Amino acid sequence: MTSTTQAPLIAYLDAQRPLPPQSAFALRIAVALAKWSERRRTRRALAQLDPHLLRDIGLERHVAYKEARRMFWQS
Repeated sequence: MTSTTQAPLIAYLDAQRPLPPQSAFALRIAVALAKWSERRRTRRALAQLDPHLLRDIGLERHVAYKEARRMFWQS
């Protein structure tokens, strides 16, 4: 997921030259928005998968439906 790939990048930016507080805040907001957007997109795609595709990834319909119904801000 994106959080594992972005955390080292943010740490790298902070280690090189500390960001001004406003920039650090804006960066964290941008990361959160990107993470929420990815969750929303992937949950929508999960909701549209056919039963045979769900079997391919090892999910039952009710589990996929439950995950797809979660809000984008929920991990």
